[in-house]
Parts: sequence; structure tokens; C-alpha cells
Amino acid sequence: MANHTFYSMRTGLNPNKDGFLLDDLKILFKRVYENLETTGYFDENFGFWCVDADYIHGKIIDVELEIFMKIRKKDLWPISEFIKHYNEDDLFDIIEFLYMYVSKPIDGNYHNWNDCGMHWETFNKVEGQKEFKEKINGIFEMYTGEYELSKNGEILSKPDIGFEKIFEADIVSTNKDITERVDSAVRHFRRHGATLDDRRQAVRDLADIFEYLKPELNGILTKQDEKDLFNLANQFGIRHHNDKQKTNYDKALWLSWMFYHYLSTIHLVLRKIEKKQKKQNPVKN
Repeated sequence: MANHTFYSMRTGLNPNKDGFLLDDLKILFKRVYENLETTGYFDENFGFWCVDADYIHGKIIDVELEIFMKIRKKDLWPISEFIKHYNEDDLFDIIEFLYMYVSKPIDGNYHNWNDCGMHWETFNKVEGQKEFKEKINGIFEMYTGEYELSKNGEILSKPDIGFEKIFEADIVSTNKDITERVDSAVRHFRRHGATLDDRRQAVRDLADIFEYLKPELNGILTKQDEKDLFNLANQFGIRHHNDKQKTNYDKALWLSWMFYHYLSTIHLVLRKIEKKQKKQNPVKN
């Protein structure tokens, strides 16, 4: 019954059938945050209240100052006071900030006096971030915007349907210049608020990787395939601008297609190169 769809959703009569708007997302987020705060997920870094010692500081002495320095915005903390004024950018900034400082409480001592509660002493950051990500992505599933919190703590646009796996696939290369360029292009393309220029730059960065790989493409791609790869970027206003290029097209749709085309081809080419290298240099027992 976990995936049960209730009557008004099945019949299309639910007023939120297409997802919640920002105000409702903020309500959901506030509840998620308060539940985690109450159970100690921010005690390590933000501190907690004790009936005997008043406020016990965490690793971050002044959370409001930390937010001001990191996010460069005022009036975001405390969340309970300012969340009603958050716009989408503010909310997403706070979510990414909290991801940096959440940690799961593991062990501690119970303070009996006046039923004070647990004083946590041992924390697991990795587990805390994993659970925080799952909870945030759970509420994003109900939002009208198509977003998700990544394993790196960045809020990114969701992949187009059918392309989810390509972002989970490992980049088969030991060359950091390649892996970092691919990662950077993906982040620029998917990041919250990415403009058409941001997406064009991401496509250009992927196209540039083929320039870098050009010496290794022999025997991997035909000469015509290689030529087509570069012509795609050169003739549609991505690289080497000139008056002969085609620019009168649906840029959002076309840039998305080019991005996925280049990214999937990079994965294919890198795997072919790896296979070729293993064939040329077999492992000896």
C-alpha cells in the first residue's frame, strides 16, 4: 500500500495533482528540518539547549554569521522566523547549507534532569547527509519544480525522462582533466537557475573534450562520425561563431539534445578507448 494513489489523485480532482507550489514546499521543508533538529542531526555543528547549561555550542559558534559568510545573504536564520519570506533561491541555498552541516547522531548520554534528553557525542556525517538527501528529495517529488539534491549537496534540475542512468554512470578515465571537465559540464547544465548561455557553455565544454581526445579517436570512430561530432557544435552557434552558422532554432530543446548526445558519446568513446588499451596491453599473470 506504500504507493497507493488516493481517489482525488486517480480522478484528477486533487488541486495539487501537478505538485505543490513554493509555499507548501516551504511548509514541508520546515517540518523535515524541525524533525531532524529535534532528533540531534544538527547538534554536532549548531549546538543544542540543556536545562542545566543553557545553550551548548557546536562546532559553528555563530550559525547566522556562518550563513552570512557562506551564502552572502541576511535574514535567513533562524529558519522558523524567516522561512515565510524565503523565495525559491533562499530555500535552495538553505537546503545546500544544511547539507554541509548535517550529521547523524550515533552515541551519547541521556541527561535525566528535568527530562533534558540526549546529549549526543558521536556523529556520522556521511549517514546524516544520506538521510537528509533522501528526505529532501522526497519533498521535491511533490514540488511543481523538477529538482533533486545530488550526492554532492547541490540542487540540480532532474534529468529528462529516460536519461537518469547517464548521470549515475562512472566516467571511465583515469585522466582527471577529462573527469573534472565532464563533471563541471554536467553541473553547469543541471544547476538550479541555469540560463541558456550556461547550457550552451556546458555543451561547448563537452565538445571540447573531443578535441582533447582527438588523437585517440582513430579506430574508435569513423572519420565521418568524427567530422559530424565537431560540425554539430561548429555549425549551430556553440563554437567558432560566424555568420554562416545556424542560430534560428529552439535553443532550449536543441541544447538539451546536443548535451545528451555529446555526454552519451563521451561515455561510449571512453569505454571503447579503455577496451582498446586493455587489448594492446593485456595483464600478464
